[in-house]
Amino acid sequence: MHAGNSKQSFRRPRKFDRNLIVIGAGSGGLVAAYIAAAIKAKVTLIEKHKMGGDCLNTGCVPSKALIRSARFLAQTRRAQEFGFDSAGVEFDFANIMQRVQGVVEQVAPHDSIERYTKLGVEVIEGEAKLRSPFEVEVNDRVLSTRTIIIATGARPFIPGIPGLAQLDYLTSDNLWRLRKLPERLLVLGGGPIGCELAQSFARFGVDTGAKVIMVQRGARLMNREDEEVSDFIARQFKQEGIDLRLKHTPKIFKRQGRRQYLIAEHEGREVEIDFDKVLVALGRRANVSGFGLEALGVNLSSRKTVEVNEFLQTNYANIYACGDVAGPYQFTHTAAHQAWYASVNALFHPFKKFKVDYSVIPFATFTDPEVARVGLNEQEARAQGIEYEVTRYGLDDLDRALADGEARGFVKVLTAPGKDKILGAMIVGEHAGELIAEFVTAMRYGLGLNKILATIHIYPTWSEANKFVAGNWKKAHAPQKLLKWVQGFHTWRRK
Repeated sequence: MHAGNSKQSFRRPRKFDRNLIVIGAGSGGLVAAYIAAAIKAKVTLIEKHKMGGDCLNTGCVPSKALIRSARFLAQTRRAQEFGFDSAGVEFDFANIMQRVQGVVEQVAPHDSIERYTKLGVEVIEGEAKLRSPFEVEVNDRVLSTRTIIIATGARPFIPGIPGLAQLDYLTSDNLWRLRKLPERLLVLGGGPIGCELAQSFARFGVDTGAKVIMVQRGARLMNREDEEVSDFIARQFKQEGIDLRLKHTPKIFKRQGRRQYLIAEHEGREVEIDFDKVLVALGRRANVSGFGLEALGVNLSSRKTVEVNEFLQTNYANIYACGDVAGPYQFTHTAAHQAWYASVNALFHPFKKFKVDYSVIPFATFTDPEVARVGLNEQEARAQGIEYEVTRYGLDDLDRALADGEARGFVKVLTAPGKDKILGAMIVGEHAGELIAEFVTAMRYGLGLNKILATIHIYPTWSEANKFVAGNWKKAHAPQKLLKWVQGFHTWRRK
């Protein structure tokens, strides 16, 4: 399904000033420009706002810095679990947010204009405008190029709920300006962004009395995960004092004097929820307008992303797209993954083209405990009619988890029936985002659970959990006839 104008015809210039122009300096654009420069192409990178895009400035980096501070605070409240009589921490929320900004500034040189200029990339600050498939205007200059990569990213999706536009609402973009902890923070959305931020703010509010209310239209959090994963995180959130309002459909925001409240529908009746600040965390929408796609007639998908084929080409053979603006995944690492294909295909077409490989895509939600996954989960396998077996290992049995005081969660692996081929793996627990890497490698290179079981894992480490789940699979698939024969053999040898 397409949206947009029909493709137009343009005269191709006899020569070009550049091999490639990349629009957008987020993770996809940066990697695409880096690769082009590394293989000695003449490349220009155009960014209208900040180098590093959402990930550096408003997404991955600041959120993980905030999560780290919130986690430290939460751990001090568990002092007695670790043998201490007590532990107290005083903090000013403004200092926490200043630290977050400091982390962004520490990481920023990795994505800076200076670094990319040294790498051989021409970086231009300004708003790009597509004039043709071969021309981009920026700062009143028209640049000619053989190929173009669109890497303009995405922005928070803002729903059309009546009354919301009249509020000074927060998103993952502007949240970082806060210097005072909201007394009652209403979080709209139960996906990864909403869950990570809700837990962090709730942890800062324990000693100050500040509260977090999560409103989710659906019946559970993180609805792309298996139900047991959602339930696990929901229980953790309730233990931490988060007011979880599932099956609540937002209807209208209202203000009466200084009072702000949401009217939501829950089980056929209206519920009023008071708040001081509202954080909208309902996903992200691709940035596809304002720089000439419409006038050029570049097709959009039904999801309002730039429509691309398996080579990441748009309906113009020399215009490519990667990252959040193209989808289907909105992760920093998939943007970088796509960028390799987009840049190589753009620079070597028509001599050589590579189909983008989505076969093994890992991702994680950095709640506490973390949730990480690669490949299929059970609900996806059922929906696709794929037969599977499930093998589990509980982290409450792991020696290192017990020593660390974090003996909670599980490892779950889906395999083909009767075989050790891994169809998918999910981990809920400490360091899940790190532990999943072994399964990612195994799936990428066709290694089964037997190979993981045969690999030495250091004791005592968290990574042993991966070996133990492989061991559980092996026990369930032990060759019973052979074992019976071996038992007879050993009996004979004792005579």
